[in-house]
Amino acid sequence: MTADKTKIVINEVGFRDGLQSIERIMSTDDKKRWIDASYHAGVRHMEVASFVPPRLLPQMADAAEVVAHALQLPGLQVTGLVPNLRGAENALQAGVQRIVAPVSVSPAHSLANVRKTPEQMVEEMARIRELRDDSGSSAVLLAGMSVAFGCTRQGTVPLSDLCALVRLVIEAGVDEVSLGDTTGQATPRQVGETLDAVREVAGDRLRSAHFHDTRGLALVNSLVAVQHGVRELDASLGGLGGCPFAPGASGNTVTEDLAFMLESMGYETGIDLRKLLDARQVMQAGLPGEPVYGYIARAGLPLGYQGAWVRS
Repeated sequence: MTADKTKIVINEVGFRDGLQSIERIMSTDDKKRWIDASYHAGVRHMEVASFVPPRLLPQMADAAEVVAHALQLPGLQVTGLVPNLRGAENALQAGVQRIVAPVSVSPAHSLANVRKTPEQMVEEMARIRELRDDSGSSAVLLAGMSVAFGCTRQGTVPLSDLCALVRLVIEAGVDEVSLGDTTGQATPRQVGETLDAVREVAGDRLRSAHFHDTRGLALVNSLVAVQHGVRELDASLGGLGGCPFAPGASGNTVTEDLAFMLESMGYETGIDLRKLLDARQVMQAGLPGEPVYGYIARAGLPLGYQGAWVRS
């Protein structure tokens, strides 16, 4: 990375958010091949599993095995999602380096997603923090603020509610905060205003953002987030994913399109786009016939593409 480039982390969440949103179950071996291919392409942050009961999400039944495989790759930061204290116990036992727990700003979404009110989930976050500390683990605890920009069940999510809840999770001891456009309702102006308001509460703990492309705005919302100081963005290869508890929410930001946009603007992602497109083929081989998206895969890289826009 040259001194004049800003590093933007792309956190691949297809292994969790993508796979839990489809009915088909990818085999453990195919997951491992996908992880390896993404790592070979330069991806160094991956959310590889969700620690939930297999009866609820059979797609995640192999979470511990998948995490164990990912941890063998040098320099890879491995994240696991946990909805409760039991999930955190399993995630810590598996050795994840970062735990993300969803905290829905909308009570309706929170009850559907984790069967707790937002306030009860904050209390659970405090217990997870205590468990993490008592275990001696160095895992980072991240609060994923779900439906931060709007909810298909509740409708508008007041910014004041989001800021108040962020203040509570910080008091509960989280290390980082991420804002999630779980239902794909965010607009560029809203993203900027929301990030500025939340940063007044969270400061440097506001690290990342998670967008969905339901209305075709995932890329521009991601760019606005970067312009407002976010240095980590979630994305899913091929745009795989959604939210089973948010009706109408379609796939995530497309990893390969996001990497192309950022690299062509002079940001550093560390990702080799040609190898990332190869990883997409590996993913599709494990999910034959599953719909995937993305402009770069369809149009191809520009002739002579060097990974950055260059003025002639």
